[in-house]
Amino acid sequence: MAMNMHSRVHIPLLLLGALLLGACGKTAPSAAAGEEHAQGHDDHAEEAEGPEAAHADRTVIPAEIAQEAGIRVAPVGPGTIADAHEVQGLLTPVDGRTAQAVARFPGPVRTLRANVGDTVRAGQALATVESNLSLTAYTVSAPIGGVVTARHAQLGGAAAEGAPLFEIADLSTLWVDLHIFGNDTQHITAGVPVTVTRMTDGVSADTTLERILPGTATASQSTVARALLRNADRLWRPGAAVKARIVVATTPAALVVPLAALQNMQGRDVVFVRSGQDRFEARPVELGQRDAAQVAVLSGLRAGEQVVIAQSYVVKADIGKAGAAHEH
Repeated sequence: MAMNMHSRVHIPLLLLGALLLGACGKTAPSAAAGEEHAQGHDDHAEEAEGPEAAHADRTVIPAEIAQEAGIRVAPVGPGTIADAHEVQGLLTPVDGRTAQAVARFPGPVRTLRANVGDTVRAGQALATVESNLSLTAYTVSAPIGGVVTARHAQLGGAAAEGAPLFEIADLSTLWVDLHIFGNDTQHITAGVPVTVTRMTDGVSADTTLERILPGTATASQSTVARALLRNADRLWRPGAAVKARIVVATTPAALVVPLAALQNMQGRDVVFVRSGQDRFEARPVELGQRDAAQVAVLSGLRAGEQVVIAQSYVVKADIGKAGAAHEH
């Protein structure tokens, strides 16, 4: 009887344990299924984030941030690649546009009415000299209009007959004498376009090569090519050094981009194409001929696509950050 009572006590406990064990068995698969469902949801979420999440060669830069960073885009289109030569030279007055105001008779200088740097007109009085022959004063006038570049007379000083008192130059146009060396002399001929740039402030002016001088510059042993430069603002000054770009020939290209658009990523030449308002993609390109400003694109782009032409390194850096974040 005692044994039976003991058995009755333990049978319900055994049944309770079996029930609990069964309940635990059902709970474990549910948790696993939940984890699988969560993982599946994460996978779909990653797909829903768009190609930027899966590609390290794209990034998103909001329009206002791109503007603040100086990022500029322009459509790809046709252009020309120039065979250009970079040279240096000097500005000089044009032959026949300089003159001297001289004393006709000997005598002391009584008045001076112009200084170096003054702009004078033809016939304007520059000085008076008292003639030793007649003991009367006569006027020395400017033979041409222009700028006084030198004054040799002193007030009260003696002027000899025929002595130059002033030098005047018409600086409205100047010669640009460009020095060409070596094999470049075989390619550069009269009639080709030239862009001349001031070294002081970077201002440029376009002109045409007029002639190749027959001699050789003694000091530099260079060939001198000469072009005429208009100087309406008088900021081009004789004696100043300049640099110039002489374009010998041009080659048409179906698509060109500025050199500033190019970047190198993982050993490839790329440009950054904008799609929409704020998405930028690194596009590998095959390049052709180039000059000092732009390069021909043989493949990788279509006409009209918007390419970053300024601050492209900013886009490259942002893509680099996005790729590093994606790896982590």
